Amino acid sequence: MATYVPDTRTQRWVIISPSRGNRPTSERKSDAVRVCPFCAGNETLTPPELYRIGKGEPNAVGWDVRVVPNKFPITDIHEVIIHSTNDTEDVDTLPIQQVQKILSVYRDRYRAHEAEGQVLIFCNHGKKAGASLSHPHSQLVVIPNQINLDSLTIEPLKNVVEESACFITYCPDFSQWPYETWIAPKTTGKKFSELTDTELPDLAAVLQRTLKKLSAVLCGPDVTFTQANAPFVFNYYIYHGKNWFIRIIPRTIHRAGFELGTGLNVNVIDPVAAAVQLQKTNV
Repeated sequence: MATYVPDTRTQRWVIISPSRGNRPTSERKSDAVRVCPFCAGNETLTPPELYRIGKGEPNAVGWDVRVVPNKFPITDIHEVIIHSTNDTEDVDTLPIQQVQKILSVYRDRYRAHEAEGQVLIFCNHGKKAGASLSHPHSQLVVIPNQINLDSLTIEPLKNVVEESACFITYCPDFSQWPYETWIAPKTTGKKFSELTDTELPDLAAVLQRTLKKLSAVLCGPDVTFTQANAPFVFNYYIYHGKNWFIRIIPRTIHRAGFELGTGLNVNVIDPVAAAVQLQKTNV
Protein backbone atom coordinates (compact mmCIF):
# COMPACT_ATOMS: atom_id res chain seq x y z
CA MET A 1 0.00 0.00 0.00
CA ALA A 2 1.21 3.51 -0.79
CA THR A 3 1.52 5.94 2.12
CA TYR A 4 0.85 9.64 1.50
CA VAL A 5 2.76 12.08 3.73
CA PRO A 6 1.94 15.83 3.66
CA ASP A 7 4.11 18.83 4.37
CA THR A 8 1.77 20.86 6.56
CA ARG A 9 3.21 24.24 5.58
CA THR A 10 3.24 23.95 1.78
CA GLN A 11 0.48 21.35 1.29
CA ARG A 12 2.87 19.32 -0.85
CA TRP A 13 2.88 15.54 -0.53
CA VAL A 14 5.30 12.67 -0.90
CA ILE A 15 4.43 9.03 -1.51
CA ILE A 16 6.25 6.35 0.48
CA SER A 17 6.25 3.27 -1.75
CA PRO A 18 9.09 0.82 -0.86
CA SER A 19 8.04 -1.75 -3.49
CA ARG A 20 8.92 0.75 -6.21
CA GLY A 21 12.60 0.25 -5.43
CA ASN A 22 12.45 -3.34 -6.67
CA ARG A 23 11.51 -2.49 -10.25
CA PRO A 24 13.68 -4.07 -12.97
CA THR A 25 16.05 -2.56 -15.49
CA SER A 26 16.81 -3.39 -19.11
CA GLU A 27 20.54 -3.35 -18.38
CA ARG A 28 22.33 -6.54 -17.43
CA LYS A 29 25.84 -6.90 -16.06
CA SER A 30 26.20 -10.38 -17.59
CA ASP A 31 25.91 -11.45 -21.21
CA ALA A 32 22.73 -13.40 -20.51
CA VAL A 33 19.96 -12.96 -23.07
CA ARG A 34 17.41 -10.40 -21.91
CA VAL A 35 13.83 -11.61 -21.93
CA CYS A 36 11.44 -8.69 -22.32
CA PRO A 37 8.17 -9.23 -20.42
CA PHE A 38 6.39 -6.76 -22.71
CA CYS A 39 7.12 -8.57 -25.99
CA ALA A 40 4.51 -10.76 -27.68
CA GLY A 41 4.85 -14.36 -26.57
CA ASN A 42 5.95 -13.39 -23.07
CA GLU A 43 2.50 -12.53 -21.73
CA THR A 44 2.89 -14.93 -18.78
CA LEU A 45 5.78 -12.80 -17.47
CA THR A 46 3.44 -9.92 -16.57
CA PRO A 47 0.62 -9.83 -14.03
CA PRO A 48 -2.75 -10.91 -15.46
CA GLU A 49 -3.98 -8.67 -18.25
CA LEU A 50 -6.49 -5.90 -17.54
CA TYR A 51 -7.35 -4.72 -21.06
CA ARG A 52 -6.28 -5.00 -24.67
CA ILE A 53 -6.95 -3.78 -28.18
CA GLY A 54 -6.51 -6.48 -30.81
CA LYS A 55 -7.27 -10.13 -31.27
CA GLY A 56 -6.64 -13.17 -29.13
CA GLU A 57 -7.54 -14.27 -25.65
CA PRO A 58 -6.34 -12.44 -22.51
CA ASN A 59 -2.74 -13.19 -21.58
CA ALA A 60 -2.00 -14.57 -25.04
CA VAL A 61 -0.63 -13.27 -28.34
CA GLY A 62 -2.76 -11.29 -30.80
CA TRP A 63 -2.90 -7.94 -29.00
CA ASP A 64 -2.06 -4.55 -30.51
CA VAL A 65 -1.99 -2.53 -27.25
CA ARG A 66 -1.98 -4.28 -23.87
CA VAL A 67 -2.63 -3.09 -20.30
CA VAL A 68 -1.33 -4.91 -17.20
CA PRO A 69 -0.91 -3.98 -13.54
CA ASN A 70 2.47 -2.53 -12.62
CA LYS A 71 4.37 -5.14 -10.57
CA PHE A 72 6.13 -2.34 -8.68
CA PRO A 73 3.40 0.25 -8.14
CA ILE A 74 3.76 3.83 -6.96
CA THR A 75 0.08 4.13 -6.04
CA ASP A 76 -2.61 1.59 -5.20
CA ILE A 77 -3.88 1.72 -8.80
CA HIS A 78 -0.94 1.69 -11.20
CA GLU A 79 -1.13 0.26 -14.73
CA VAL A 80 1.32 -0.26 -17.59
CA ILE A 81 0.12 0.46 -21.14
CA ILE A 82 2.33 -1.45 -23.59
CA HIS A 83 2.39 0.55 -26.81
CA SER A 84 2.83 -2.30 -29.29
CA THR A 85 4.51 -5.64 -29.84
CA ASN A 86 7.52 -3.78 -31.28
CA ASP A 87 10.41 -3.70 -28.81
CA THR A 88 11.96 -0.44 -30.08
CA GLU A 89 9.46 1.71 -32.01
CA ASP A 90 7.57 4.33 -29.98
CA VAL A 91 4.91 6.99 -30.54
CA ASP A 92 7.29 9.11 -32.63
CA THR A 93 8.01 6.31 -35.14
CA LEU A 94 5.15 3.79 -35.01
CA PRO A 95 2.53 3.73 -37.81
CA ILE A 96 0.00 6.49 -37.15
CA GLN A 97 -2.82 3.93 -36.87
CA GLN A 98 -0.97 2.38 -33.92
CA VAL A 99 -0.59 5.78 -32.26
CA GLN A 100 -4.36 6.21 -32.56
CA LYS A 101 -4.84 2.86 -30.81
CA ILE A 102 -2.52 3.92 -27.98
CA LEU A 103 -4.44 7.16 -27.45
CA SER A 104 -7.71 5.24 -27.58
CA VAL A 105 -6.46 2.97 -24.78
CA TYR A 106 -5.36 6.05 -22.81
CA ARG A 107 -8.90 7.38 -23.07
CA ASP A 108 -10.51 4.04 -22.24
CA ARG A 109 -8.40 3.49 -19.13
CA TYR A 110 -8.88 7.10 -18.01
CA ARG A 111 -12.64 6.60 -18.25
CA ALA A 112 -12.38 3.31 -16.36
CA HIS A 113 -10.74 5.00 -13.36
CA GLU A 114 -11.88 8.64 -13.26
CA ALA A 115 -14.49 7.95 -10.58
CA GLU A 116 -11.77 6.53 -8.30
CA GLY A 117 -9.52 9.60 -8.11
CA GLN A 118 -7.19 11.78 -10.14
CA VAL A 119 -5.96 9.91 -13.22
CA LEU A 120 -2.48 10.69 -14.51
CA ILE A 121 -1.15 9.10 -17.70
CA PHE A 122 2.55 9.52 -18.45
CA CYS A 123 5.29 8.17 -20.69
CA ASN A 124 9.01 7.89 -19.89
CA HIS A 125 11.02 7.31 -23.08
CA GLY A 126 14.66 6.42 -22.49
CA LYS A 127 16.72 5.57 -19.42
CA LYS A 128 17.47 9.22 -18.58
CA ALA A 129 13.72 9.88 -18.61
CA GLY A 130 13.12 7.22 -15.98
CA ALA A 131 12.20 4.20 -18.13
CA SER A 132 13.24 1.02 -16.33
CA LEU A 133 12.40 -1.20 -19.33
CA SER A 134 13.24 -0.15 -22.87
CA HIS A 135 10.15 -1.66 -24.53
CA PRO A 136 7.98 1.43 -25.22
CA HIS A 137 5.16 1.83 -22.74
CA SER A 138 3.19 4.38 -20.75
CA GLN A 139 1.82 4.27 -17.23
CA LEU A 140 -1.43 5.21 -15.54
CA VAL A 141 -1.72 6.02 -11.86
CA VAL A 142 -4.70 7.05 -9.75
CA ILE A 143 -4.11 9.50 -6.90
CA PRO A 144 -6.82 10.05 -4.25
CA ASN A 145 -8.88 13.20 -4.78
CA GLN A 146 -7.90 14.64 -1.41
CA ILE A 147 -4.23 14.76 -2.41
CA ASN A 148 -3.16 18.22 -3.62
CA LEU A 149 -1.13 17.63 -6.78
CA ASP A 150 1.72 20.11 -7.25
CA SER A 151 1.25 20.34 -11.01
CA LEU A 152 0.91 23.06 -13.60
CA THR A 153 -2.42 24.08 -15.02
CA ILE A 154 -2.75 25.15 -18.62
CA GLU A 155 -0.45 27.97 -19.73
CA PRO A 156 -1.45 30.83 -22.09
CA LEU A 157 -1.31 29.97 -25.79
CA LYS A 158 1.85 31.85 -26.77
CA ASN A 159 4.73 30.91 -29.08
CA VAL A 160 2.56 28.73 -31.30
CA VAL A 161 4.35 26.03 -33.27
CA GLU A 162 1.39 24.83 -35.29
CA GLU A 163 -2.38 24.68 -35.30
CA SER A 164 -4.43 21.70 -36.47
CA ALA A 165 -8.17 21.30 -36.81
CA CYS A 166 -8.61 20.51 -33.11
CA PHE A 167 -5.31 21.32 -31.35
CA ILE A 168 -2.70 24.01 -30.80
CA THR A 169 0.95 23.12 -30.26
CA TYR A 170 3.06 25.73 -28.48
CA CYS A 171 6.08 26.47 -26.27
CA PRO A 172 4.73 28.31 -23.18
CA ASP A 173 6.57 31.33 -21.81
CA PHE A 174 6.74 29.37 -18.54
CA SER A 175 8.74 26.54 -20.08
CA GLN A 176 10.90 24.88 -17.44
CA TRP A 177 12.90 22.74 -19.88
CA PRO A 178 14.61 23.47 -23.22
CA TYR A 179 12.14 22.94 -26.09
CA GLU A 180 9.33 22.04 -23.71
CA THR A 181 6.21 21.77 -25.88
CA TRP A 182 2.51 21.56 -25.02
CA ILE A 183 -0.45 20.32 -27.04
CA ALA A 184 -3.82 21.79 -26.01
CA PRO A 185 -7.30 21.18 -27.44
CA LYS A 186 -9.17 24.10 -28.91
CA THR A 187 -12.26 23.00 -27.01
CA THR A 188 -11.77 24.04 -23.38
CA GLY A 189 -13.29 23.02 -20.06
CA LYS A 190 -13.08 19.26 -20.63
CA LYS A 191 -11.13 16.31 -19.25
CA PHE A 192 -9.11 13.93 -21.40
CA SER A 193 -11.85 11.32 -20.97
CA GLU A 194 -14.04 13.57 -23.13
CA LEU A 195 -11.70 13.36 -26.13
CA THR A 196 -13.98 12.70 -29.12
CA ASP A 197 -13.56 10.18 -31.92
CA THR A 198 -13.08 13.12 -34.28
CA GLU A 199 -10.31 14.62 -32.15
CA LEU A 200 -8.47 11.35 -31.53
CA PRO A 201 -6.86 10.83 -34.99
CA ASP A 202 -5.98 14.54 -35.14
CA LEU A 203 -4.26 14.27 -31.75
CA ALA A 204 -2.34 11.18 -32.86
CA ALA A 205 -0.99 13.02 -35.89
CA VAL A 206 -0.14 16.17 -33.90
CA LEU A 207 1.59 14.25 -31.10
CA GLN A 208 3.69 12.19 -33.49
CA ARG A 209 4.59 15.19 -35.65
CA THR A 210 5.62 17.21 -32.59
CA LEU A 211 7.86 14.41 -31.31
CA LYS A 212 9.42 14.07 -34.76
CA LYS A 213 10.14 17.81 -34.87
CA LEU A 214 11.73 17.72 -31.42
CA SER A 215 13.82 14.71 -32.37
CA ALA A 216 15.01 16.40 -35.57
CA VAL A 217 16.07 19.52 -33.66
CA LEU A 218 17.59 17.88 -30.59
CA CYS A 219 19.34 14.91 -32.22
CA GLY A 220 20.87 16.78 -35.12
CA PRO A 221 24.51 17.84 -35.54
CA ASP A 222 23.86 21.53 -34.79
CA VAL A 223 22.65 21.21 -31.20
CA THR A 224 24.98 23.12 -28.84
CA PHE A 225 23.84 22.57 -25.26
CA THR A 226 23.67 18.76 -25.31
CA GLN A 227 25.50 15.93 -27.01
CA ALA A 228 25.06 15.92 -30.79
CA ASN A 229 23.40 12.86 -32.33
CA ALA A 230 22.35 11.60 -28.88
CA PRO A 231 19.21 9.44 -28.59
CA PHE A 232 15.93 11.32 -28.26
CA VAL A 233 14.88 11.04 -24.61
CA PHE A 234 11.61 12.54 -23.40
CA ASN A 235 8.73 12.47 -20.97
CA TYR A 236 5.15 13.43 -21.62
CA TYR A 237 2.07 13.39 -19.48
CA ILE A 238 -1.62 14.18 -19.84
CA TYR A 239 -2.93 16.69 -17.33
CA HIS A 240 -5.32 14.97 -14.95
CA GLY A 241 -8.12 17.56 -14.64
CA LYS A 242 -10.28 19.91 -16.66
CA ASN A 243 -8.66 21.95 -19.44
CA TRP A 244 -6.38 19.00 -20.18
CA PHE A 245 -3.21 19.22 -22.22
CA ILE A 246 -0.20 17.07 -23.11
CA ARG A 247 3.11 18.37 -21.79
CA ILE A 248 6.22 17.09 -23.62
CA ILE A 249 9.55 17.49 -21.84
CA PRO A 250 12.71 16.63 -23.81
CA ARG A 251 15.33 15.44 -21.30
CA THR A 252 18.36 17.29 -22.59
CA ILE A 253 19.74 18.75 -19.34
CA HIS A 254 20.12 17.67 -15.70
CA ARG A 255 18.74 19.43 -12.67
CA ALA A 256 21.46 20.22 -10.12
CA GLY A 257 22.02 21.90 -6.77
CA PHE A 258 20.68 25.33 -7.70
CA GLU A 259 17.35 23.96 -8.92
CA LEU A 260 17.03 21.52 -6.04
CA GLY A 261 17.94 24.13 -3.45
CA THR A 262 15.72 26.94 -4.71
CA GLY A 263 12.83 25.29 -6.56
CA LEU A 264 13.72 27.52 -9.53
CA ASN A 265 14.28 25.98 -12.94
CA VAL A 266 16.83 27.35 -15.40
CA ASN A 267 15.85 27.09 -19.07
CA VAL A 268 18.77 27.63 -21.45
CA ILE A 269 16.53 28.04 -24.53
CA ASP A 270 14.12 30.96 -24.96
CA PRO A 271 10.64 29.47 -25.63
CA VAL A 272 10.09 32.06 -28.36
CA ALA A 273 13.20 30.86 -30.19
CA ALA A 274 12.27 27.23 -29.59
CA ALA A 275 8.84 27.76 -31.18
CA VAL A 276 10.34 29.48 -34.21
CA GLN A 277 12.84 26.67 -34.71
CA LEU A 278 10.17 24.01 -34.44
CA GLN A 279 7.94 25.94 -36.86
CA LYS A 280 10.72 25.79 -39.46
CA THR A 281 11.47 22.10 -38.94
CA ASN A 282 9.94 19.88 -41.60
CA VAL A 283 9.32 16.22 -40.81
